[in-house]
Amino acid sequence: MRKTERHVVEGTNSLWQVYRTVSFWKVLKNVIVILIGRYTPFFPLKNWLYRTFLRMDIGEHTALAFMVMPDILFPEKIRIGSNTIIGYNTTILAHEYLVNEYRLGDVIIGNEVMVGANTTILPGVTIGDRAVVSAGTLVHRDVPAGAFVGGNPMQIIRLSER
Repeated sequence: MRKTERHVVEGTNSLWQVYRTVSFWKVLKNVIVILIGRYTPFFPLKNWLYRTFLRMDIGEHTALAFMVMPDILFPEKIRIGSNTIIGYNTTILAHEYLVNEYRLGDVIIGNEVMVGANTTILPGVTIGDRAVVSAGTLVHRDVPAGAFVGGNPMQIIRLSER
């Protein structure tokens, strides 16, 4: 089970009420910074932008590839360890807006993790150190350290022998 906080809403769907939960100006700033970061080919600059303006916790020598999409509303809930690679066009979500509620959850990605291209990581998930997530995976639950996982829905393919 993912570790998320549930917040019930009444009336219109929760996404229609988004600016009751997060400031419009914060979202606008985040969109601008993320758009710049998605197209920036220089990893140290991208990491600096995300650390400074989005308050993301990103370790040293971590590479977020071209077009990686961190959460626009709550990027500060994303923590990525050192020497990790997040593949092309991956989406990292820290929120879910549903009809009658919204959910928030920290996303923790460990050290020396490899996340393949076009992966979606849902809120409240932890990916352990040295794990490998294959391309196109929907990460909907925790990934043990050293595991190799893949698929939609995600399945454990191999556990570390260590």
